[in-house]
Amino acid sequence: MHALVFDTFGGPEVLSYREVADPAVPPGHIQLAMRAIGLNFADIYRRKGNYVLAGKAPFIAGYEGAGEVVAVGEDVEGVAIGDRIGFADVPFANATRVTVPLERAIPLPVDIDFEAAAALLLQGLTAQYLVEDSYSIRAGDTVLVQAAGGGVGQLLIRLAIARGASVIAMASTAEKQALATAAGSVHALGYDEGWPDKVRALSAGGVNVAYDSVGVTLLDSLAAVRSRGTLVTFGMAGGAGTAGRSALPHGKLENRRRWRSLGFSHRSAATVEPGRAAVPGAARGYYPAAAHRDLRALGRGSRPCPARRSPLLRQDRAFARMTPVLFSRPRQATGTL
Repeated sequence: MHALVFDTFGGPEVLSYREVADPAVPPGHIQLAMRAIGLNFADIYRRKGNYVLAGKAPFIAGYEGAGEVVAVGEDVEGVAIGDRIGFADVPFANATRVTVPLERAIPLPVDIDFEAAAALLLQGLTAQYLVEDSYSIRAGDTVLVQAAGGGVGQLLIRLAIARGASVIAMASTAEKQALATAAGSVHALGYDEGWPDKVRALSAGGVNVAYDSVGVTLLDSLAAVRSRGTLVTFGMAGGAGTAGRSALPHGKLENRRRWRSLGFSHRSAATVEPGRAAVPGAARGYYPAAAHRDLRALGRGSRPCPARRSPLLRQDRAFARMTPVLFSRPRQATGTL
């Protein structure tokens, strides 16, 4: 097979497209001929050495994609050669062949194409656990979404609205605010001074839940949450920072009370309810079910964010396009073969 590999950490120039050995297909696994591969900012972190990578050099990045089954391992039932399968959180995806554990194999509905699946699954499952597991959004809730113009941000807006909530979106540019509005947010605000006060005014004293993946905005997000509300942090894309000092627990009495009465959530995307992932069969029952809900809710009609396509052997160019806009734009590329 061929894969996009790198032997050392660095910029897009360390990537090369070369022939490598075909992966094995152990029991409980299937192998896909890849048709579309998701490209995420996390792949940049892995290429630069910021994240731990599975395996050893030459490294193959990529954790999301979709393709057709070309091999089936022992002890696999319910999957046949030629089936259309998507996956997320499976390593070595930037290749023409990928081996996928059965519990991570997601049969694609007939009306969802390979590119939609590759673009939606990782971010969609992230958004899904945020609105169901980290905080269970209810009809009538008011929700604050940081980085709302990004991939996860736009999906969060759409899933929150599907559950009957209204959304206040935060984004750094007018272009991204327009994306958030198109996704369905009631208000789309920029990061002007005093924005937490604006959010509280728009939400009758504070939002029920704030989703923050930026980090530097964390304390200001706290200031925008009502008493006994919930703050969910799921990333530090902008760094930890020092902004929002007034929201620290040692600030005003009002803020100290808000901190003490706040529900605080920081959960991994791999976390599921007790028992759901205790055995492969249970994991397989939960993971594809959640993915199917996301695909059907988000995959029809329009893409969640702008997409660009690159052949796998030119994916270094896609990485080069993404690197300068890290932390400032939605995902721009879905690699195709």
